[in-house]
Amino acid sequence: DYDVPPDVQDSIQDISWSPTANVFVAGSWDNNVRCWEVQHQGTQFQAVARAQFSHKAPVLCTAFSADGTTVFSGSCDKTAMMWQLGGNGQGQQIAQHDQPIRSIHHIAQANCVVTGSWDKTVKYWDTRSPTPQATVQLSDRCYALDVTYPLMVVATADKQIHCFDLKMPSKIYTTLKSSLKYQTRCIAAFPDASGFAIGSIEGRVSIQHVDDKIRDRDFVFKAHRDNTNNAVYPVSSISFHQTSGRLATTGADGSYTFWDKDARKLLTNFAKLPNYQGITVGKFNKMGDIFAYATSYDWHKGVEGYNPQGRNVVRLHHVDANDMTVKAKK
Repeated sequence: DYDVPPDVQDSIQDISWSPTANVFVAGSWDNNVRCWEVQHQGTQFQAVARAQFSHKAPVLCTAFSADGTTVFSGSCDKTAMMWQLGGNGQGQQIAQHDQPIRSIHHIAQANCVVTGSWDKTVKYWDTRSPTPQATVQLSDRCYALDVTYPLMVVATADKQIHCFDLKMPSKIYTTLKSSLKYQTRCIAAFPDASGFAIGSIEGRVSIQHVDDKIRDRDFVFKAHRDNTNNAVYPVSSISFHQTSGRLATTGADGSYTFWDKDARKLLTNFAKLPNYQGITVGKFNKMGDIFAYATSYDWHKGVEGYNPQGRNVVRLHHVDANDMTVKAKK
């Protein structure tokens, strides 16, 4: 796998790919959003830093507009900003919450940006207006949010999943309880918008459906565990591959794994790397032939778990057909 230069000064929290090109951004705890352009042929990569934007506090979330020209970012400074790629680097504030903004998405079909915050609200914004189009109260703090139109799923601190039909965005369509006993760390909506996958701090992933008629397809599987010493690690992110039921999980153990939810099979388990600490986030690009992931410490073990030699770096993996096929048992 290829290391994207340069390394980042502090933990990387989020990665987003442009929907129109091999361009991605990463938001990090050093208050910055960085943008890179990627050239690649098979396993040969070259990434060039193109832009950098700054918040007043750590950046927790990033997103692209549907046309790939604009980047959105949410921060612990309680604001969301909008940046034009190829612009002058001056951002425009588009959102304000009472607490840090944990999640952000651009909803092209509604021409708005949605933000989820630790202030227990989801807000929808027209980027030209300083006041939200709508505010929805949640049961608790927003820990993760994802959109596959018309489905939006919001995971809250009380282990609830609030499902929205974005054709009627100002009210919660239904609320489901997480099938996992422990705190939710990440969520990803299925590409067909029929359900979602959530990951917990206790090394488990739950596959759940919104429609109660197909809830018999729900199941849970274990991930990011070290059976040699009975260690269990948080599942830090989940990313679906284009239009299929295949997904990638990343973990605080420093590994990433590809799965097939429909076949209920593990596809490929990638070895973890020394001195790269955990993986905080991983995302497939639009074409599905590159998987970008960030190696950083997520501080889940406090200062005692900090390794000063550990690097904060985005790495790129070429996704080939073998990565995405169920392996025959030897």
